[in-house]
Amino acid sequence: MKAVILVGGEGTRLRPLTCNIPKSMVPIINRPFLEHMINHLKSHGIDDITLALCHLPDQIQSYFGDGSDFGVKLTYVIEDYPMGTAGAVKNVEQHLDETFFVFNGDIFTDLDFSAMMRSHRQMGAKVTIALTPVEDPTIYGVVETDAGGRLLRFVEKPSRDEAPSNMINAGTYIVEPDVLSHIPPRCFFTFERELFPLLLNIGDPIYGYPSNAYWIDIGTTEKYQKLHHDLLTRRVSRGFPGQRAGEGIWVEGDCDIHPSAQLKGPTVIGGNCVIDSGVQVKGPSVIGQGCHIGKDSLIEGAIVWHNTRLGQGVALRNCIIAEGIFIGDRSRVAEGCILGNNVVIGCDQSLTQGTRVWPPENRR
Repeated sequence: MKAVILVGGEGTRLRPLTCNIPKSMVPIINRPFLEHMINHLKSHGIDDITLALCHLPDQIQSYFGDGSDFGVKLTYVIEDYPMGTAGAVKNVEQHLDETFFVFNGDIFTDLDFSAMMRSHRQMGAKVTIALTPVEDPTIYGVVETDAGGRLLRFVEKPSRDEAPSNMINAGTYIVEPDVLSHIPPRCFFTFERELFPLLLNIGDPIYGYPSNAYWIDIGTTEKYQKLHHDLLTRRVSRGFPGQRAGEGIWVEGDCDIHPSAQLKGPTVIGGNCVIDSGVQVKGPSVIGQGCHIGKDSLIEGAIVWHNTRLGQGVALRNCIIAEGIFIGDRSRVAEGCILGNNVVIGCDQSLTQGTRVWPPENRR
C-alpha cells in the first residue's frame, strides 16, 4: 500500500528543540520520530511511502536514504514553498496511482490502519478520515457524522459552543486518487478548509473512522515529553532499543556504567554512554547515545538527547536537554526547562522552572 507523509513543517511550537532539525527528526526514545512512524506503517503493509518535504529536507534524506534499511521504499518530493496539506499531496500526484493514505508528520498513534482501509472499501468512500475523541476540541478540526459514519460537517477549531462533537480530525486520511483532480496545482490548499468542504458540496462520500487508539500530536514540548512518558510507562506499546539490564532498564550497545550508579526504571540508555560513580537515574528518563554523565549527577524524569555531557553533581529534573550540550559541575536544571542544541551551561548555575535556552547560532 502507498502513503504520503507530510513532513514539511518548521515545528515552530517545538522550538528551541527544532531550531536546527526538522520536527519529524526529533528523537523519541533515541530514534527519530519519523522512524517510529515508518515502522508502524510497515507493520500494516504500507511500504511505498512518499515524503512531502520543505524545511531542512537534507537531514531526512541523509538518514533514511531510499528506505531499504527500514524495509520500505521512500520517495522524496521537495516543495519550493509551503503548499498546505492538500497542496503538498497534489504536488506528489505522479506517485499516487491507487488508493493511498495521507499522514500528518507529527502524529503518533497505534491506530489499526489495516482495519481503517477495510472500512474505507466497505463504505465505498472517496475519503475516510480517522477520528479521535479529545477533551478540548477547540484547537482541532471537529467532525460531525451521521449514524452511518458519513461526514456531515467539518468545523475547523470551533469555539466550545460551536463544536458539534468531541471527535476531531486525527490527521490520517485514506484518499482515492481521482479526488486529487479537485486540488489546483502549485498553490496553497488544505484538506481541512478547502478540499473537504468542496467534496461535501458536490456530494462525494466522506466517512469518519472513529477510534479510541492512542493518539498524540507532538507539536509542543509538553506533548513531546508526554509521549515519552506514555511510551516508557507502557500506556502505548512500542519496542525499546537495546537489551534489558534490570527492571524497567534498557541499555543499547556498549556502555560504561559504574557499579555504584543507581538506575531506576523505566529508563532507556543509548549506546556508547559513560555513567560515572554515584550517578542516579530515575525514570521515566531517556539518555541518548554517546552521553557522559558525571560523578554524583542526578537525572530524574528527563529526556537527554545524543552526545551531551554533564559534569559532576549536575541535577536534571523533568526537563528536555537537546544534542551536544555541556552542563558544568553542580549546575541545576529545573522542571520544564528546554535546552536547544549545543548549549553550554557553566558550573554552579541554576536554571529556574520553565527556562528555555536557544542554540548559540539561533540567538539574536
